[in-house]
Amino acid sequence: MDLPSRSEPHDASGVADDALPAIPPELYRTLFESMDQGYCVIRFLDGPHGPLSDYIHILANAAYERNTGIPDVVGQRLREMVPDEADAWVAFYGRVLHTGEPIRFRNELVATGRHLEVSSFRIGPFEDRLVAVLFKDVTDQVRAEEALRNLAETLEARVVEALAEREAAEAALRQAQKMEAVGQLTGGLAHDFNNLLAGIQGAFELIERRRATDPAADISRYLAAGLGATRRAAALTHRLLAFSRRQTLSPRAIDVNALLPEFIDLVARTVGPAYRVEVAPQEGLWPTSVDPNQLENALLNLCINARDAMPQGGRITITTDNLTLEGSAASDRGLPPGDYVAVMVGDTGVGIPAEDLERVFDPFFTTKPIGRGTGLGLSMVYGFARQSRGLVRIRSEPGVGTRVRIYLPRYRGDPAPPVPSSGERLPAPSLAGTALVVDDEPSVRLLLVDALAALGYACLEAEDGAQALAAMDAAPALDLLVTDVGLPNGLNGRQVADAARRTRPLLKILFVTGYAESSVVDGSAIDAGMDILTKPFTVEELARRIATLVAA
Repeated sequence: MDLPSRSEPHDASGVADDALPAIPPELYRTLFESMDQGYCVIRFLDGPHGPLSDYIHILANAAYERNTGIPDVVGQRLREMVPDEADAWVAFYGRVLHTGEPIRFRNELVATGRHLEVSSFRIGPFEDRLVAVLFKDVTDQVRAEEALRNLAETLEARVVEALAEREAAEAALRQAQKMEAVGQLTGGLAHDFNNLLAGIQGAFELIERRRATDPAADISRYLAAGLGATRRAAALTHRLLAFSRRQTLSPRAIDVNALLPEFIDLVARTVGPAYRVEVAPQEGLWPTSVDPNQLENALLNLCINARDAMPQGGRITITTDNLTLEGSAASDRGLPPGDYVAVMVGDTGVGIPAEDLERVFDPFFTTKPIGRGTGLGLSMVYGFARQSRGLVRIRSEPGVGTRVRIYLPRYRGDPAPPVPSSGERLPAPSLAGTALVVDDEPSVRLLLVDALAALGYACLEAEDGAQALAAMDAAPALDLLVTDVGLPNGLNGRQVADAARRTRPLLKILFVTGYAESSVVDGSAIDAGMDILTKPFTVEELARRIATLVAA
């Protein structure tokens, strides 16, 4: 079938326009055969499947084969070429034939695996049954789009998988670091406690042997050795509890500057004459709520570290400041924005290498020679600061010195009057009456009962909360309750104390605890007429705490 030639153009008067020459038919044929897109003309036929149910290709260019993969299509019927797909193609082009409206669509030619982007329009009237088809192979584009869709569909899953893998790797790293820290902690604990237990056990064995061979022998030095080892063991557990933020604190509003005069005397006696101790207090220092005894212990640890960092002598500086931390100044320090009291201990010592600065607060990590430190001093300071709702920061430069600063939150109010320190002796009050001792450990209960009896108390005993409540119901009068905080069988010491206060609102209560249980961990939870004593304790300290309660 030849392509029709272009008719002669005419102007509005019907006269031929000589300025536009006729286009020769050969040019159309050249364009038809040279175009990249496939082109064909089909004529609809009647067939076994019904009227206009098939069509034959009456014209096709060379690009038809390149785009569809089907050669020599002219003269071929659709249902002979692609019988399984014929219905779909007849439906597309049949609509064009019947409506005369052109369409554009994309469809897959399954027989050759090609995806075609098609434009189709009718040629002439319906009775001619002719439809023209222009198309191009877009298989690569379709596959790229499918790949992009698959990528989008799987991206979230792959992101989740990647995050899970990263989290697993981070968890493994944290576990490894935790196990390293646990190994360091348990190794340090085993070393220190084995030394202490060796001293205690050896002292008791030597006392037993001396008593067996010579009842009148002097055993005072063995007693002193055993008691010294127990005190060091108690100090070790206190430092560990301080690091883990579980030590028993009794915070109150204080002026840190008011603590410094006596504290500086203590530091000067401790470090010796080769060290100059200087103080630079902030005028008008804000009060802070903190346990003053534990603050002094923390500062003393820092001063001892400063002394050890200056073997040839040097200067120790203690300063106090009012600081307001906002924005990044607070977040960089890991603190909420607000007002803080800062206490800083600085030295002019050898400094700490940069690679050790990140580990100085780890328990049992120390840069001191063997035998010169336990590695618990800075970890105790860190735990105390965090438990007091503050923070400790350290800056150091080798050869220049070290500065350690403790941040404590400002207290909005007036500082409380000073209380007698543990070294002061109170006037002996009248210690008499009835005391109830509650502890599930028989040896501790025995010691408490004997110590209270020596102070003048008649004692009742209970090993858990239920027995304690029954004893209180049976006792006509009760002047003092001494109870462990952690008790078995359902009721803890704080619950026993609260039940006792409901019927005896003025009852004096002394909690004894091995660590700061959550029921009394915050000093603000301790009501008037109550106190906390941490195990292990001396009989002298027990008597002093009871005397303080009675005197109050």
